[in-house]
Amino acid sequence: MKGKIRKIIVLSALLAAFLPLPAEEITVNVGILNGPSCIPAAKMIDGNSGGFRYEKFADPQALLPKMLKGEIDIGFMPVNVAAKVYSSGRRQIVCAAVSGNGNLTLVTKDRNIKGIQDLQGKTVSVAGQGATPEYLLRLLLEKSGTDAAMDFSIPTASIAAELIAGKTEYAVLPEPFATVACMKSADVFRAVDLQKEYAALFPEYGTYPLTVIVVTKSFAQKNPDAVKAFLESFRESLEWTVQNPQEAGALAEKNGLGLSAAIAAASIPRAEYSFAYADESRRSIEALLSVFLENNPSSVGAMPDDGFYFSR
Repeated sequence: MKGKIRKIIVLSALLAAFLPLPAEEITVNVGILNGPSCIPAAKMIDGNSGGFRYEKFADPQALLPKMLKGEIDIGFMPVNVAAKVYSSGRRQIVCAAVSGNGNLTLVTKDRNIKGIQDLQGKTVSVAGQGATPEYLLRLLLEKSGTDAAMDFSIPTASIAAELIAGKTEYAVLPEPFATVACMKSADVFRAVDLQKEYAALFPEYGTYPLTVIVVTKSFAQKNPDAVKAFLESFRESLEWTVQNPQEAGALAEKNGLGLSAAIAAASIPRAEYSFAYADESRRSIEALLSVFLENNPSSVGAMPDDGFYFSR
């Protein structure tokens, strides 16, 4: 009997040596930006499932140090910021997906404004100097032969109020600021969709990416399946958000993303949330980065190489 027991123990030990160990559960640390760019993540934060741990940040500049230290594995940021970090450092992050396309609008009370050319001789308040709003508007003005001045003196959060008060007449705003301006005054309207103007110039790209999901390179190399699981969960959450703006708006407020439910819900239909893997979006990413490089090479550093794109 003892001999049989010994044989069973030996066989069990041999089997254990060759059988794979149970997969170690990985906690993925995700950096979320307060504001509109991460509204599609509100459902994921609320469900708090899938092994994801969320930490909120005011802006990419607050998020980046923690990513570079390896304390945050996955984060969100403007595509030009991601490209600059990649090209100016040790290639410590990779771009995994596009989570939002452009959502810039020229808002005004002037009903004579029908297109970019109608801004001839005007002064436009622009939300974001040295960023996509400035460089995209410069491109559109140049291509249309329109001479207009840009004013960066008003903080982005104050432009809507200044427009409503008549202290500025024309403004280029992203969401949800354009929605706020239109909600607070019946006289303010969306005169020019900058994305449509861009698409007319570059039909091969259609639109341009605004926000991307980035992953630390070391985490992506060690845990590609965890990255893929997050991307799939986020894609599902984004699709639900687009289909259910009222519920998504409520979750954005509930989970402290810095927006009221009403404003978040109203802005979702115009926010251009759209999921696409980065390697599938390379041409449109490079097209926008080219605009940055033309205006201010230091804003990107250099066009990222193949290593910038997360390989699935």
